[in-house]
Amino acid sequence: MTDMRIESLTSNDLDAALPDLTEILHACVNKGASVSFIEPFGPEDARTFWHDKVFPSVRDGATLLMIARSEDKIVGTVQLQIAMPPNQAHRCEVAKLLVHPEFRKRGIATLLMEMLESEARTLRKSLITLDTRSGDQAEPLYIMLNYKIAGRIPNFARATDSDRLDSTTYMYKILA
Repeated sequence: MTDMRIESLTSNDLDAALPDLTEILHACVNKGASVSFIEPFGPEDARTFWHDKVFPSVRDGATLLMIARSEDKIVGTVQLQIAMPPNQAHRCEVAKLLVHPEFRKRGIATLLMEMLESEARTLRKSLITLDTRSGDQAEPLYIMLNYKIAGRIPNFARATDSDRLDSTTYMYKILA
């Protein structure tokens, strides 16, 4: 891994990050990632997601957006959703752990999750939750990072490229 940096983006960083984030999401969805989208899914769909959904949440302080940067290119990202109802203020949620397909199997997802957990601790969060497609390549990663399976829901989400309905696995980690 050459010069890999993991960092949080601020409101001032978002516009410059948009092209790389768009490319990552588009590439991941078109490689079958189950992250709420279905084909056809073009670059403009990816751009709209970041610009209209994620960036306002980052600006409002409801979401932290972390990235992995190799040299000057963003190659991975994860979100930590921290705005929770009053009775769940101790909790946060992982969203959209994405690594560009050309940069996978280099430990980038692990580095992103380690930063996410560090940020959660800094915010005094004691519980992290997430969901992932059952049997997906991310599930063993989360287990390796000591996330526990809370349960599985069958027929939870439509597959990216067909009408098949996939199960999802809910997971959690209690932070010490």
